[in-house]
Amino acid sequence: MNFETISLAVLVISFLGLVIFIYRKIPVLANLSLENAAAENGIFPRIKNRVKNLPGVKSLSGEVFLQKIVSQARVLSLKADHKTANWLKALRQKTQKKKLEDDNYWQEIKNSKDPKN
Repeated sequence: MNFETISLAVLVISFLGLVIFIYRKIPVLANLSLENAAAENGIFPRIKNRVKNLPGVKSLSGEVFLQKIVSQARVLSLKADHKTANWLKALRQKTQKKKLEDDNYWQEIKNSKDPKN
C-alpha cells in the first residue's frame, strides 16, 4: 500500500466516525433550549458575576473593559510586527553583505590564478 491509499482510508474512516457521532447527537441537541442553556448553565454568566463582585470592578462597564483588552492586543500585535520587521531587515542586510563578500571571493580566486602562457 502506498501513502496516498492509507491517507485516503484514514480520511474516509474519520469522516464516517464524525457523521455517526453527529447522527447520534442530533436528538440531544434538538431537545436543548438555546436560551436556557446559555443563560443558566453557561460559564460566561458565572464568570461575569464573579468579576462584578471584585473590588474596583463594579464601576467598570463591560464595553470599556473590552475596549482596553482589544487596545492592548493591538499594541502587542504592533510590537510583534515591528520586531519581525527589524529581524527581516537584519536578515536582508546580512544576506546583502554575504553576497558582496562572495563576489569578492570569486574575484580574488580569478586574480590569484597563474596565467598559463
